[in-house]
Formats: sequence, C-alpha cells, structure tokens
Amino acid sequence: MEDIIKKFEGLRVLVIGDVMIDAYLIGHVDRISPEAPVPVVAVQRKDYRLGGAANVALNLQALGAKPILCSVIGTDQEGNDLIQLLENANISCSGIIQSEERKTSSKTRVMAQNHQMIRIDNEQTNLLSDYDTYVLSQRILNDLLPGVDVVLFEDYDKGVISETLIEHVVQKAAHLGKKVVVDPKHRNFMFYKNVDLFKPNLKELKEGFQVNTDPSMRDEFELAIKKLFKELQIKNILLTMSERGVMISDGNTFEYFPAHLRKIADVSGAGDSVISVASLCVALGVSNKETALLSNLAGGLVCEEVGVVPIDLNTLRREAAKL
Repeated sequence: MEDIIKKFEGLRVLVIGDVMIDAYLIGHVDRISPEAPVPVVAVQRKDYRLGGAANVALNLQALGAKPILCSVIGTDQEGNDLIQLLENANISCSGIIQSEERKTSSKTRVMAQNHQMIRIDNEQTNLLSDYDTYVLSQRILNDLLPGVDVVLFEDYDKGVISETLIEHVVQKAAHLGKKVVVDPKHRNFMFYKNVDLFKPNLKELKEGFQVNTDPSMRDEFELAIKKLFKELQIKNILLTMSERGVMISDGNTFEYFPAHLRKIADVSGAGDSVISVASLCVALGVSNKETALLSNLAGGLVCEEVGVVPIDLNTLRREAAKL
C-alpha cells in the first residue's frame, strides 16, 4: 500500500463540480435563551473552509496530487472569498468561472461542545444557464482536460453539472484515453454512462436508481447492482455503506470490506476523502481490492476529526501499513 500512496505524488486530477464555502461559528453553550427555548451559543471563533468539490481538491492536494478545480460561482462577496481561499491553499483557479447569474453556495455550521447545533445553507441549486454551461465546458474540453491524468465529477446537486456537460466530458475523456471517476447525486445519477468508477453511497443508490434492496439481502442486492452496470455501462462501482463499510465490483465479482472501528467525531467530508483516494487509485490502475481498502481507510480516518477536513497523508501512510 505504501508504494501506491507514494505514486499519488504529482498526479493531475481535473475536479468538476459544485464548490462552496463551509463556514463554522465555534463556541460554547451555558444557558438557554430567554426569547425562545433554544441554546445560546457564545461564539469564540469563526472558521472559513473550502467545501464541496473544493474540499475534494484539498484532499487531493494533501495526498500529493495536483487538483485543477472546475466550477461556476457568483461574482458576490462569497465568490471572492472562495477564490481567496483557493489561492491561500495554492489550488489552481484556472477552471473557476464567475457568473453574475450565480450565487456562491455557503453552508454555515454553528458548533458548540464539539457538536453541530444548526446548519444554515445559502445556495442556488437550479442548473446553470446555457451560456455558463458553454463557457465552463469549453474551458474544460479545450484548455484543461488534455493535460490531466484522471477526471473526477464531484456532484453535489447544486446545478453546475448537467447531462450535456457529462456527455461532452466523458466522450472527450474517452477520446484522449483519460479515466473518469464519479461521485454522483440524485439529479444526474442516470446520466453518468461509460465511466471507469462510479461511487454512490447507499442512500444515493436507492434514490438515484430507485431500488429498495439492502446489502443484507445479498443475492437481490447484487442483482440490482448488475442491472445498474447494464444500464450505465460503467466499468466499476465503489459503494460506501456507512457503518457497513464498502463494496466494490466490476459487475461480475463483488468484494465487501467492513468499516474501520474508530471514534467518530464528525462524518462530514468522509465521502470527499473516499473519492479522492479512489480517483488516484483509478489513475494509477491499481486493483479494485486495493482501491477499496485505501478509500475505506481514508473515509474512516477523517471521521475522527470535527468538521470538514482533508485527509492527513502521514496518518494514512501509517494506518495503511497495518492493512
């Protein structure tokens, strides 16, 4: 596993998807409001982090790779703040389009005593305008895609990714011999055809493919997965199942790996770490088993941290040596 992790260094990953700011108001609670039966959070500090596909880019960078982030954000203050956060993190903004028609997504979490009290979402989720989709696709297809090792669709259902964009990018990637990895959501679930690795979680599988089967019913479950393979013509699927671990399949063989027992502090961002490691494994052409083992480990490690944080490379190396 150590040899695989070493080869992550320098891999170029084109990350296409919805970006956002993850804001944290962190404090403590010691009384209830006299105005309503709600806790009063005395804020001690504010923290602004890259979220959504931008957190995936952070994870990739932490793993030694070189992410190129592609998205559309607003010309608002949040958009300017996001650009600044990317620059501070030394992540390329060459694929970021700012549009006057778009609001920059932000999620504000109020934290106290290491617990999330409430989350406030300020976002726009309708599809991009035809013009913005065209500008983004041209930037990707003509300027960025030819120079990368793997393409990663990081879909948060906020409107940046559309059926048209998926089709054009997957076709161009195939023409150039680039592998495509997908972290899907409901709206575009059935549009991701002919990709190399498809990574839904169990909830997304049930909603996107409209199936109610459960992994505990092994035969029925695997039959549904095979049907998904046939409809999407995908090459591999990596299914994350929370406390049940992960399943990986090429449509013929199915391998299951249990979740790592850890002290769970916060599951936010775990999927981002999983898909980051998985995309680099796909770029390197490693086996499905190794891809699943490393990705599953990465997801477990970030759950030990509060808030959305990237994977720590040294910790991953140390823990991977135990596999």
